[in-house]
Amino acid sequence: MLIMKFGGTSVGSANRMQNLVDLIHNDQPKIVVLSAMSGTTNALVEISTSLFKDEPIVAEAQIMKLESHYQEVVQALFKTKEFIEKSKLLIGQHFNYLRSFTLDLFTSLEEKAVLARGELLSTSLFQLYLEEKEIKSVLLPALDFMRITDEGEPDYESISILLRNKLQLYPEDQLFITQGYICRDAFGEIDNLKRGGSDFTATILGSVLQSPEIQIWTDIDGMHNNDPRVVSNTFPITELSYDEAAELAYFGARILHPTCVLPAQKANVPIRLLNTMKPEAAGTIIHQYTGTRPVTAIAAKDGITAINIRSGRMLQAYGFLRSVFEVFERYRTPIDMITTSEVAVSLTIDNDSALTEILQELEQYGAVEVEKNQTIVCVVGDFSLNKQDQAFKVLDALKDIPLRMISYGGSAHNISILISNQFKNAAMLALNNNLFPSPEK
Repeated sequence: MLIMKFGGTSVGSANRMQNLVDLIHNDQPKIVVLSAMSGTTNALVEISTSLFKDEPIVAEAQIMKLESHYQEVVQALFKTKEFIEKSKLLIGQHFNYLRSFTLDLFTSLEEKAVLARGELLSTSLFQLYLEEKEIKSVLLPALDFMRITDEGEPDYESISILLRNKLQLYPEDQLFITQGYICRDAFGEIDNLKRGGSDFTATILGSVLQSPEIQIWTDIDGMHNNDPRVVSNTFPITELSYDEAAELAYFGARILHPTCVLPAQKANVPIRLLNTMKPEAAGTIIHQYTGTRPVTAIAAKDGITAINIRSGRMLQAYGFLRSVFEVFERYRTPIDMITTSEVAVSLTIDNDSALTEILQELEQYGAVEVEKNQTIVCVVGDFSLNKQDQAFKVLDALKDIPLRMISYGGSAHNISILISNQFKNAAMLALNNNLFPSPEK
């Protein structure tokens, strides 16, 4: 069964929803995974923030504003009085549910339920639209089968059993609509797969069903060789290996959520990145690609914090690095890059929510310095031992850029460089000019 995931911009208006029908309406069995309409999750976060602050009047105003937007969508999406009334009733139920939280204590559990409204709304409205168009489909609630463990990881075994049991109830149906992002936790409470989790939903479903392909539809025609917001002459990459795609996604290529590659890779299910605005474009396929290229692509990840721990006691102190890593482990904070010398270790993190506590613990091992507003620029390509000239080209392109850290050798297909955010655009342009002197034909 084919998996087709459509992001927030792909369902961001009545017109966009209407255009999806041509993409999904054929005889191929498929599950369509939808995100919330663009802007909805941000609005729900604002509502939740107001509720946490015990500001029910502010929250009510925010709820009314979002509800008004959905009423406008309904008027543009549906053509018949019957379905306009059905959809208005549906919207009223969802927003009355949101209003109920203005009357009582608001906790993190309720917040997860609030954030789930976006996907529940987009899928319910789209399902009603298909019904109005007399296109047979089944709304398959993700909360009936998407599960995570008590560690927040997908419970693949439970998902597989629950999903297959649900599908067996509809042996004659070919088109299923479900929500991305949302799930239930190990205790059965509503939870989510974090931001960008709709990609994750799609690849989890594709892996447990051994789908022929997982399609991720966005508003750009595939993974590009550089950030088109910074560099004007980028081009889509025809095919990527799973490892290349994961590196690029993690280090800033926002078309794909970094967590989503692993499920597909483990099940050897291809991921195809496609453009809802240009469905005829070939896009990018991610699979067991075995070819080699000098340089595949460049990506950048902002919001990085660099931490340097310097201690004379580190000399021949074999437990130093372990002690440092254990601090980050205690606060569940991943490390992106690391470099070491005899007396110091420098590393980077992209989550500084526990930075104060981390720094307090690190100070027992030596002098600690912090640099915020850093960017990791990642160059993905063939950097194996016999391709050392490629690394030279990367560093030569950056000869006029102050470099804070360099990570080379840990991966055969990645060089990562840490720079101050102010030099990001200059670095990406310099790399593009040096590594991709002319657009691919």
